[in-house]
Amino acid sequence: MSKVLKLVKKSKKALGESSLVKVLQSEIRHELSNDLYKNERGSLGDFVIDWDSSQSRDIMMRKKCESGEEVAISALLGDETFLGDVGYPKEAEMKVCVKKTGLSSILQFDCKVVDEGQDKVDFHIQNAFYLKWPTNLSSSVYRGPEFRDLDPDLQQELKHYLISKGIGESFSNFLLHYLHKKEQNQYINWLQNLEALAAKS
Repeated sequence: MSKVLKLVKKSKKALGESSLVKVLQSEIRHELSNDLYKNERGSLGDFVIDWDSSQSRDIMMRKKCESGEEVAISALLGDETFLGDVGYPKEAEMKVCVKKTGLSSILQFDCKVVDEGQDKVDFHIQNAFYLKWPTNLSSSVYRGPEFRDLDPDLQQELKHYLISKGIGESFSNFLLHYLHKKEQNQYINWLQNLEALAAKS
């Protein structure tokens, strides 16, 4: 009787693993055939991707402007990974740092890249900081007023400043699609690893 029970248990386990492998294969096929980001829109412009690890959610880009400034950007998708029936998250977090040659300070902008619908992707500045370099992150250091409290004309001029550095609609569009594609590739890779493990066991 114990041999029969062992055989039944083994059969159930094998069926469960076989079903898991089939479901994983189906999900992989679905992701590969529904590549929402294969037709990337927008342009990276003069920026180069400085760092992009398959083990990380974020990317880093930089460029040197003709005027001598260095612009560095780090970005990642917003915290929400799926919005139910609405689709994928429409926002990314972007940090922009601008440094002038010969100066020991940087301008840092915390921005949100937003898909506003009808193929329009834009960015909005959340905060702007003037920081001494090397940066002192002490809480007692005055980092400036809340961005929303600044004069609206100054807010607009700061946005135009970033646009003049190459961070416009085309760049924002590229960035959002690139980050989505990166996340999708990571998901497919995770599924494939899981499938290999389930098939092996």
